[in-house]
Amino acid sequence: MALALISAGSNLGDSQALLTTAVHQLRTLGHVLKVSALYRTKPVGLVEQPDFLNLALSLETTLSPLDLLHGLQGIENAAGRKRIIHWGPRTLDLDLIAYQDLKLASPELSLPHPRATERAFVLVPLNEIVPDFYLTPTLSVKAACARLNAAALAEVVEIGRIAN
Repeated sequence: MALALISAGSNLGDSQALLTTAVHQLRTLGHVLKVSALYRTKPVGLVEQPDFLNLALSLETTLSPLDLLHGLQGIENAAGRKRIIHWGPRTLDLDLIAYQDLKLASPELSLPHPRATERAFVLVPLNEIVPDFYLTPTLSVKAACARLNAAALAEVVEIGRIAN
């Protein structure tokens, strides 16, 4: 079994219901260990769009990283995900942030996620569930979160939990 860390977000439709359904569907890909609280966050990149709801979860899986990625994409597609605008609004976004301590760089998948250590909407939920996980050989989730500036942290607001 391998430990995978996943970041989930939504800002179209009933985002809370979409994220709840996604967490349930992720159980078909492995054993969900922990699910963070739900956070309201500001969009990154294309800022003229609705706020996101985000969460993170840890998953124990027997799938390879690429098979897990394809499973995540299948769940996104089932939720009506359309890849039209880069960093644009979406019904569901499931990002594979890390898979054990694997380092991978391919056209299809990079691990750990190349921008994970810069994004408060990824780090704050991860810090809740796996603060001591190392995203790089020298940088834990907790340490990466501590490096974020106050303005970035202020844009990540806990709003509750999903039913799981």
